[in-house]
Amino acid sequence: MKFPRQLTPDQAAALVPSGATIMAGGFGMTGNPVHLLHALARTTTRDLTYIGNNVGEPDLGGGRLLRNGQIRKAIGSYFTSNPDAVKAAHEHRLEVTLLPQGSLAEAIRAGGAGLGGFFTPTAAGTVISEGSETRLINGRQHVFVPALRADVAFIRAWQADTSGNLVYRMTEQNFNRAMATAADLVIAEVQHIVPTGQLDPNAIHTPGLFVDVLVQATLEPADLGTSAEVLPRSTAVTDPRLLIAERAFRALRPGTVVNLGVGIPTLITDFITPDSDILLHTENGMLGIGPSPREGGAMDYPVNAGKIPVTPLPGSSYFDSADSFAMIRGGHIDTAVMGGLQVDAGANLANWAVPGQPLLGVGGAMDLAVGARSLIATMTHVQKDGTSKVVPQCTLPLTAAAAVDILITDLAVFEFPAGRLTLVELMPGVSLQQVQQHTTARFEIALRR
Repeated sequence: MKFPRQLTPDQAAALVPSGATIMAGGFGMTGNPVHLLHALARTTTRDLTYIGNNVGEPDLGGGRLLRNGQIRKAIGSYFTSNPDAVKAAHEHRLEVTLLPQGSLAEAIRAGGAGLGGFFTPTAAGTVISEGSETRLINGRQHVFVPALRADVAFIRAWQADTSGNLVYRMTEQNFNRAMATAADLVIAEVQHIVPTGQLDPNAIHTPGLFVDVLVQATLEPADLGTSAEVLPRSTAVTDPRLLIAERAFRALRPGTVVNLGVGIPTLITDFITPDSDILLHTENGMLGIGPSPREGGAMDYPVNAGKIPVTPLPGSSYFDSADSFAMIRGGHIDTAVMGGLQVDAGANLANWAVPGQPLLGVGGAMDLAVGARSLIATMTHVQKDGTSKVVPQCTLPLTAAAAVDILITDLAVFEFPAGRLTLVELMPGVSLQQVQQHTTARFEIALRR
């Protein structure tokens, strides 16, 4: 029987040569193999290709490698949160390949399964898919995404036995489970290592045959910085964002599965009660999200897609990012609620990129926009300079085409019957003239009494 070696972080990091392609698990700093990444940052290893959902935070996790100039290329979903990554991309010191989060997870899973890649409707018709092979499947445009593999995978688990069997905790599965299958050398840092036979075989997420090296971890909350702490929330009923969130909540149907994006949509949780009969899903691997805890951080609770700690409701479940996006693309999510930068008269949504900034952070929005059965877009009606966000045609890079079912702003509610932008409701205290004044797109009027 194959048993993985047990090494120190520094011994494990020494196995990574310059020019290697490495994978690093984690969503934000949750489930991030910081011991291994920080040990690698102490080496002279250079010219790395880094595959991960994000590249850590400044001087944390992969962010330490980035600050040292050890990463040449990054492949992932969301790098915008690290200002060092933004600066390095601006200065052409970092080559970036951006993938929607679900495509990233599936590409890793495909690499681990020995597949060459897959076709997905996610990102079809957007700048992300430019230059990619496309194919019409069942009347819908699909984009080919090649599989991803690495020379070395750094992953993090909560428990392991000395045979290398791994158990993850809460939302720490994220990308770790798929990455454990998709590299020639898999190194797992683990909080608790026990003798073989002490783990329940029914509880094992990653069989030991995938794991080559075990490293003892001693992660403390301070190692994660402040990226996943309970944050104060606005409670002012006059806050336009709360008014939008409350109206979006009223658009949700009881008995449905709902995904809430970052920004305004996360405020909807303030209005959900057990009597609402709404099951919340988060793309980083949780179904059955409860309210935020009164105190605590990522070591104490699962986190949502906004990297905010949440509590699990009775009946909650955890899973990895690949399974989470299979739920999304497979049509198992009834409604997605997400923020917007622009929505146009053709129900097109732009919510991930602005002019003059590098394209560094798409996240899971593209997958949700095409995979959920219905899409509610939420945003303030105008920009800070008074420019309308409800436009004839999106000028910002698209998230998805003809995808929005309901648009809720601080001025009005629109729907798209027969694909036509239609005003159906005014927000409290708002006149029709105000909406007309601040909307550059042409719209029909069918106000409900």
